[in-house]
Amino acid sequence: MLELTKSTILFSVTEDLIRKRAEHNECVIATLEEISLHQQDIERIEYIGKWCKHLKILYLQNNLIPRIENVNRLKELEYLNMAINNVEKIENLEACESLQKLDMTVNFVGEISSIKSLQGLSQLTELYLTGNPCADFEGYRQYVIATLPQLKKLDGVPVEKSERILAVQALQTIEPLIAEQERAYLKKREEQKEEARRKQERKNQPKKPGFDGRWYTDINAQSTCQIEEVTEDTKEDEESEKEKRKKKLEEEDAAEKAYWQETTEFTPESRVEMYEHTKATKEKQESKEPDEDPNKRQRRLQMEDGRMLNCNEAKVAFELNDEGNCIELDVSVFRHLDTSLCDVDVQPTYVRVTLKGKILQLVLSEEVKPDSSTARRSQTTGHLLVTMPKVNPVVTPAASYDTKKDGDKKGDSQSTGPSQTGHERLEVDPSSRKMVDLTNISADTSRSKEPLGHRWSRPVKERPNSSDFVDDSDVPPLI
Repeated sequence: MLELTKSTILFSVTEDLIRKRAEHNECVIATLEEISLHQQDIERIEYIGKWCKHLKILYLQNNLIPRIENVNRLKELEYLNMAINNVEKIENLEACESLQKLDMTVNFVGEISSIKSLQGLSQLTELYLTGNPCADFEGYRQYVIATLPQLKKLDGVPVEKSERILAVQALQTIEPLIAEQERAYLKKREEQKEEARRKQERKNQPKKPGFDGRWYTDINAQSTCQIEEVTEDTKEDEESEKEKRKKKLEEEDAAEKAYWQETTEFTPESRVEMYEHTKATKEKQESKEPDEDPNKRQRRLQMEDGRMLNCNEAKVAFELNDEGNCIELDVSVFRHLDTSLCDVDVQPTYVRVTLKGKILQLVLSEEVKPDSSTARRSQTTGHLLVTMPKVNPVVTPAASYDTKKDGDKKGDSQSTGPSQTGHERLEVDPSSRKMVDLTNISADTSRSKEPLGHRWSRPVKERPNSSDFVDDSDVPPLI
């Protein structure tokens, strides 16, 4: 069995990992029926049987699991995928009474007699052992078919009735041969483990100090001239530091290339070692400070004499309004940009807005009050409004309210003499009346007025009766 030290313990199943993978079930793990935990660098199966008792499908392929364990509570499990792991023995599956399909592709199962633990699983119909050492044994397929009579498909190939009958008849002959090959493989595995242990000891062995090609002298015996020479050498070393760094990178690349070109046996120890090497290389690259790009434009926000410069590194539209007693800056921030990625820094002479690491800096025409400044963002458009009160505001008189209408102004300008009515009345703004004006309820009275004003008309005279007029009462009136 693969021995794991503290340095090789990589990752195990946690509740957070299961909830993260249970989004299709609203992150509820108690009623979970299917979960995929592939490529999670899992080293041990834990807690799944306690938290997810109703699992039917479990994917654990492409991890570093050395053995099958802690699945005895999964009574409803129908499909278990353990492909591409470090499993060397099929065990601890007797309690999974509903298991129908077991995938053990590309593992290290050499103890083929361990499949006898699956004889009690009456519903097991498919088994995959392709890529395991036991698949190379002579008589492997016949032994598996005869040992597990409930199988209908082995390594993706259907099992015929005639093939099963022949396998059962040849089982007594094949079984001793299988046992001999199994013992030979287990002996080989012991040698591989011992070789991996010695290799790990050589790797962890500290290097002894020795001669590295340089001569050492007594520092106290050096003269002043020698000290000056050492100082000159130090300067030369500083100048060649870039060359040394470049050479070191080349050596690391060469060592990395040699590691991947090295031929090793495919064992559980080599898989773990390869993962640790890949992980260490990735962490080293992440921790390494990125080299400055010589072609990248240098950000310049300040002059040598301390004066600030305008800068729009974010390439955003903005509007600066310095009228009135406040300076307002309206920045067209992207609508869906999170507010946590926006930062505003107001100084007395300039304002700086940082959007996702990009800087917008503007020099102000007047000095402002940073403590009294405010920054607000629109929830509709996403724009950012920065209001900065001026230190020296301009004092202006209050705006006078003109209560007269345009028509009244024209009448006042034309009439310069005393009022024709002879009465001076108090001027009151008609709009200030709170009572309802009943005179405006009817239609417009201007239509009934004559265009030339009021005209005087003469009274109409009636024509006198004729001389032969006879007033007969029997005749009705004409109108």
